[in-house]
Amino acid sequence: MFRLWVGLIVALLVGSLALAQGAMVRVAHLSPDAPAVDILVNGQRAITNLAFKEVTPYLPLPAAKVRVQVVPAGQNAPVVIDAELDLREGVYYTVAATGFLAQIRPQVYTDLLAGFFPRAGYARVRVVHASPDAPAVDVAVKGGPVLFQNLPFPQAALYTAVPAGTYDLEVRIAGTTTVALALPGVKLESGKIYTIFAVGSAKNGTLTVVPAVDATVLGGTR
Repeated sequence: MFRLWVGLIVALLVGSLALAQGAMVRVAHLSPDAPAVDILVNGQRAITNLAFKEVTPYLPLPAAKVRVQVVPAGQNAPVVIDAELDLREGVYYTVAATGFLAQIRPQVYTDLLAGFFPRAGYARVRVVHASPDAPAVDVAVKGGPVLFQNLPFPQAALYTAVPAGTYDLEVRIAGTTTVALALPGVKLESGKIYTIFAVGSAKNGTLTVVPAVDATVLGGTR
């Protein structure tokens, strides 16, 4: 499992920057054939031993340009991702390692959380297509409506509000009724915001999903 180094967070909050200021960033390992990795932020090791399908909690970083590097766990090289992020004040981000290892690259998603909480009895959910060899997909309720349409790799759908409940979902090849992945019993609770990451390899038969709770408002808003 990965560890978050609190000392690094303090070191990165330079000057008088408070935890309530700056940006919030989490990291997702979505590269299906990449080993566990460490994440360096501004040259310091911030997250260790992050394995495929793991998503960290959000951690505070300065609203500034931040250098993020990804290396194999416990090593300093090779640097498989080296990216500069321009983080904005008060914005939540998911930084994902996507693609197969030979073409691994960072993908930055802006998570619209602040001020977009679901009303009572509803949840908000989006899907991120992170399977590098899968075609564009639709995500639908089995026997019901299509929730997300024609979503290609590596894009994220917009959050949508749905009544809280348990759903049997289907990931289909876009524009068809061909089911690539059945997702029975997906529970979406009132007052919660979710991201469902579709990960793995379609060709290798390892396509699956990783659900993450982005935020929770007890009881939802009214």
